[in-house]
Parts: sequence; C-alpha cells; structure tokens
Amino acid sequence: MQRRQHKLLGYNIDLFNMDEAINYVNKLVDSSSSSHIVTINPEIIEYANKHEDFAKILNEAELVIPDGIGIKIGLKINGINVERITGIGFAWKLIENSAKNNIPIALVGAKPSVIEKVQATLKEVFPDVNIVYAHDGYFKENSELHEDLISSCPKILFVAMGAPKQEEFIYELKTILPSTVMIGIGGSFDVWSGEVKRAPEIWQKLGLEWLYRTIKQPERFKRIFPTLPIFVYNVIKEKLTKKG
Repeated sequence: MQRRQHKLLGYNIDLFNMDEAINYVNKLVDSSSSSHIVTINPEIIEYANKHEDFAKILNEAELVIPDGIGIKIGLKINGINVERITGIGFAWKLIENSAKNNIPIALVGAKPSVIEKVQATLKEVFPDVNIVYAHDGYFKENSELHEDLISSCPKILFVAMGAPKQEEFIYELKTILPSTVMIGIGGSFDVWSGEVKRAPEIWQKLGLEWLYRTIKQPERFKRIFPTLPIFVYNVIKEKLTKKG
C-alpha cells in the first residue's frame, strides 16, 4: 500500500481513512524496522517550526495522521476532504486490531495508578489483548526502560507523555527497538482509565472535541489560541502564494 500525502506548511500529512491507516500499520508491523506514527495538529506544527530537531522527527515519521481539526480545515482549504483520525480513536482501533491478531503491545506513560487502570480496562474490553510491558511515564533514566522494552519485544508501543516529549522519546527508541511500531497518544491513558472524561460523542462527530476540552480545562485556551487561527491564516497565505 502506497502512502498518499499532501504537504501542509512544509509537513507531509497522510490521507488514509481509518481502515486504510490500520491496514498500513499492519504492513509496518510486518516490517523489519521500527517506525513512528505522529498524530499531527497545529500545535505540533507550531512547535516544529521553532525547533529544527523536532521538525526532523516529523519529517522522518513513517505515518502522519490528521488528528487536529485544524489539520482537516487546512487540507480542506487546499481542496482535500480527508477523514479526521483522532489519536485516541486511532490508538483504540489499533489495540482492538492487535487483540484480534495477537499482536504484542506495550504501554508507557501517565501516572502509576493510571497505567494500572488502563491495563485493567483494556483486558476487560479486549480479553485477548497481549500486553507484554507497561510502565508509567515518571522515570529518570531511559536505559533500564530501554532494556525492558527490548526484552519484552512489543510490536506496537503506545507512548502517552504529550508532545514533544513522546515524539522525542520514540525517535530515540527507533534506533534501539527492533521492528516496533510506535505512536504518541498524549492524554489517552487518562481517558481510558476514567481519570479524565472524553467529550460526548456528538462533540466528537462535529469535530468540536477540542472546544469541549477547552471549556472543561480553560488553561488549554492559551495553547489553542492564537495557534489555531494563525495556522489557518498561514495555510491560506501559503495557498495564495502558490497561486501567485
């Protein structure tokens, strides 16, 4: 399966729908090398524009899914109507697919109490899930964690540390872990554990989950604004520049 991509403000976005993306991950799982899935949004792009090393991580990712609503809007401005694939929804589908196909997975991130609840929840929902390793996100030395991950041999690793930390952690692991698909999923563990309530389904379907979370967590406002409107402005500017 070939990647279908569109470059947005200098970063390639994959244009798969959910099923296609899952099938592509299955292909990556069968690969002999490790790979990195990025769930991209305007905040991540803004950070990458200010940090060259992080931009390199994004550009070398093996799959970049359109997570943020801003990415969907940006692609729409360029005449591309793509399915928005939320990181948390995609990760859940990956776990479901892993349970069906006996693909060993590992979990790293969140608080100790949260990671325990996440394991219990996943085993309850997916009795056949094969969790070969789990560790909270509060560790000082990477070396021991690396050794544990290598010995446990996961085929998919879910890292819930938030950007940019999770992407930098995964990039480091790409040269260490053999044949592992790795994805950063932010605060997904907190939601799966029940510590944080996800937006009602109607908000999700309307693409307004970000707004719901901002209402519930006003401190997020500074992160989203003015990032989102500036991002849309820059996409329009880029399009007009190309036309000119």
